[in-house]
Amino acid sequence: MRDEYDFSKAERGKFFRPGAEVIPPVHLDPEVLAFLAARAEARGISLSELVNTLLKKDIELIEAAE
Repeated sequence: MRDEYDFSKAERGKFFRPGAEVIPPVHLDPEVLAFLAARAEARGISLSELVNTLLKKDIELIEAAE
């Protein structure tokens, strides 16, 4: 790293976007990813669609148990 940086030409908030939604990455264990990817391919749907469907079902079960 440098001892000093020149921010005299910097623009505050240049990349700020009000209302922008940040979607954090989700990291799956390799064996989980392989299993789900195979199931998604067998069903002819995307991996994201399959994972969202499974998680929504889990949410329903959790809410029903409360």
